[in-house]
Amino acid sequence: MTDTSTTRDIYSVSRLNSEIRRVLETSFPLVWVEGEISNLVTPRSGHSYFSLKDPYAQVRCALFRNRRQLLRFQPKDGDKVLVRARVSLYEARGEFQLIVEHMEPSGEGALLRAFEELKARLEKEGLFDSRRKKPIPEFPRCVGIVTSPTGAALRDILQIMARRWPGMPVIVYPTLVQGDSAPREIAQALELADARGECDLLILARGGGSLEDLAAFNDEGLARTIAGLKTPLISAVGHEIDFTIADFVADRRAPTPSAAAELATPDREHLLHRLAVLQGRLGKAMERLLQRKRVQLDHARHKLRLLHPRQRLEQRLQLVDDLERRLSQAVRRLIQSKTQQLQQLQGRLRLQSPERSLALLRQRLKDNERRLHQLMQNRLAKDASRLGTLSRALHAVSPLQTLVRGYSITSDAESGRVITDASSVEPGQTIHTRLARGSLLSRVQKVEE
Repeated sequence: MTDTSTTRDIYSVSRLNSEIRRVLETSFPLVWVEGEISNLVTPRSGHSYFSLKDPYAQVRCALFRNRRQLLRFQPKDGDKVLVRARVSLYEARGEFQLIVEHMEPSGEGALLRAFEELKARLEKEGLFDSRRKKPIPEFPRCVGIVTSPTGAALRDILQIMARRWPGMPVIVYPTLVQGDSAPREIAQALELADARGECDLLILARGGGSLEDLAAFNDEGLARTIAGLKTPLISAVGHEIDFTIADFVADRRAPTPSAAAELATPDREHLLHRLAVLQGRLGKAMERLLQRKRVQLDHARHKLRLLHPRQRLEQRLQLVDDLERRLSQAVRRLIQSKTQQLQQLQGRLRLQSPERSLALLRQRLKDNERRLHQLMQNRLAKDASRLGTLSRALHAVSPLQTLVRGYSITSDAESGRVITDASSVEPGQTIHTRLARGSLLSRVQKVEE
């Protein structure tokens, strides 16, 4: 029996749905589908799920929250809509579905094409050129509002103007803002406000809505009327994501009517703060200016004092006092110098006097005599000491000292030659013998060797 599990590629349901979803999503580009909404539900997650149908078929659709928040209207059952969507498959139930990326009411596409064609034509004519736009006054004296007198846009504008710049005159030019006759009425209201010249700034305002609701502000005749106005105009039509032909032609576009009120009026609190800052800077500038002027004034006063005759006289008197003081000091220094010279000369004279020289010589003579006497005594004492030393030394080596011990000295009586050898004496020879005391004179009888 053959094992078919190794030769067959068996799909699981989830794998099959996953691959079908990939085939559908990669095979179809974004598609535009028109139909009627039915079975619309929006759970707490914020995503919307519905069916899109025509008389012959229907398809499931999913509109996720991040895309639903971008819609300019709230879809409901029975609405005919045009959607741009991705073809996909909900794998959990195997249901074919569309993932909606964009939704608009049916018929809005034709309006959008007409809007783009008119925009391109007017832009080519130069109606949108920034060089022809008029500047918005920073502090308007009066503001005119062209809008529906019953709309929320007017209430928002008036509230913000009253808060930001209370007391500023406001004139409302009522008109329709929706419907077939609305473009003509809006143009007439603008022309009336411009012709009367009561306001130096106009605001054209309307709340948000679909492209069909804002069709009156995409009218060519209204655009040319706005281009011909002499009064600056702020266009505040719809919400921030809404753009109309009137926005492009107007001198300034505001994303909302409330923003238009902020553009048209200065901020009182901001101006008060700015005024306080400028006041502080002005005060500091005045203080610096006054300080400079004080310095200049002091300098001028000083120069005036220098140029005044009394000042010059005081300077001369001060100079005289200074010269007198310097002269007195110079005289004192001269006297001191001469006195010192005199004392030096007297000293030198005393040093060179004969009396002093004699006195010095006498003193020197006395000193020399005293020194000579002292030297003589010292020399005698030294010589006596030396003589004693030499005498003792001589006495120690004297032959007489030998004689005292019993010795004697024999010499030839005639020649005085000391006899130290008996052979040098002859019998009958006279000899002289010296003893410790006295001497003997004898004659030699016999000689013995």
